[in-house]
Amino acid sequence: MTPRPDRAAVWLGILLRQFPELVRELAPSRAARPSPAGRTRSTSPSAPIRLFVSDTLRDITDGVVELEEAVCERLRVPKPPRGSVEQRLTRLIALLDRVGAHPDPSLAEHVRSEARRMARRCSLALGDVETPVRVHGRCLHCDSVSLRVFPHRETVLCVNPGCRCADAQCRCHSDGGHRHAWVRAEWQQLADAVEADPAELTAAQDEPHTEGTAR
Repeated sequence: MTPRPDRAAVWLGILLRQFPELVRELAPSRAARPSPAGRTRSTSPSAPIRLFVSDTLRDITDGVVELEEAVCERLRVPKPPRGSVEQRLTRLIALLDRVGAHPDPSLAEHVRSEARRMARRCSLALGDVETPVRVHGRCLHCDSVSLRVFPHRETVLCVNPGCRCADAQCRCHSDGGHRHAWVRAEWQQLADAVEADPAELTAAQDEPHTEGTAR
């Protein structure tokens, strides 16, 4: 049997491949191009999109620096030198064997969780569409097999547009676009109620849906 890949390595690898493209999204050369008539024509994303990309760049840059420094501190290795995000990610990947061998398993979990968070945010900023994952069990409100995990949002939604609950004050009775949702903190309670496996919900988050995306 092929061994299960190190999820932290998978997520860091995705981030290492996609971060340069995120940087190119804000490159000045994309801001405007002359039209055949000599007029300047904007080819950049709209302002809200560019702001989201800019915020994502800052978040990932700060996150990678903090993660590398935290890992080095826990492993009791010298403080890492300055470097680009790509250089820091490469150094982090090289430390994963030592992270996995650390006596405190929370270190490996922290690295995996942060790598996953940053890789998914990068993918979203690049326009990747989130893929929902079906949950076994029926919705508490409509008894339909319509529960889906949205891993990026850490939310379970009932995707049945006809779902209505017993609460007369709920928006589902007045807003056709409303969907009943359960955030991560409610997943255990939801799993118990619909007789689903809680591991099924958390496993959906570990699936790197962006891994196969050509970038």
